[in-house]
Amino acid sequence: MIDASTETPQFTPEAVEAYFTRTSGDYVFARWGRPVAPVVFGVKEDSLAVIKGAIEAAVVIAGAEIAETDPELGSNLMMFFFSDWNELLDVPNMGDMIPDLEARVATLIDRNAHQYRAFRFDDDGAIKACFTFVRMGGAMDDVPADVIALSQAAQALLLWSDKVFTQESPLALTEAGAVIRPDVANVLRASYDPILPAAARDASHALRLYARLIAG
Repeated sequence: MIDASTETPQFTPEAVEAYFTRTSGDYVFARWGRPVAPVVFGVKEDSLAVIKGAIEAAVVIAGAEIAETDPELGSNLMMFFFSDWNELLDVPNMGDMIPDLEARVATLIDRNAHQYRAFRFDDDGAIKACFTFVRMGGAMDDVPADVIALSQAAQALLLWSDKVFTQESPLALTEAGAVIRPDVANVLRASYDPILPAAARDASHALRLYARLIAG
């Protein structure tokens, strides 16, 4: 469900820390350490430009960089659309991208999941690749392509907590349509401040984020 609230959020240090605190209790932050080079699979030509446009919009909001290609990987933000998780088992080399692919697919089917992301990191802990999978069908077929892409891009630009978007979308509704929620957009911008490290495992990092958020 998309959050209807577009009010300017009031941040606290604890709230900022929660964006990156995992179920395990560990604080784990990472942003992209290189330009994002997206590619989209499984959609019709008329949807491709819409989806790529939504991805580019999210990248611009964050203040990250976008590129046509990645010199190491070619494309480093891969977004796959399909109707059945079992389709992943037939994709060549998918097992190289997703370890224990068969077990992962079985888990996603059991959970009736509609989305899954797998990240890869460089030697400094920054994101170097993200594989995003979206299973269509049911209510998902009624969601506009740009809304799905904007939501997925927002979630791919940072290593968010595994809890933060389980109950609510990173998007909000406006008269003009769906946009990235103000709090999420602000955290994205602050996270890409070049003064901050691209990766952090100490919760004191959240205080540095908080300082930038309240400074506006």
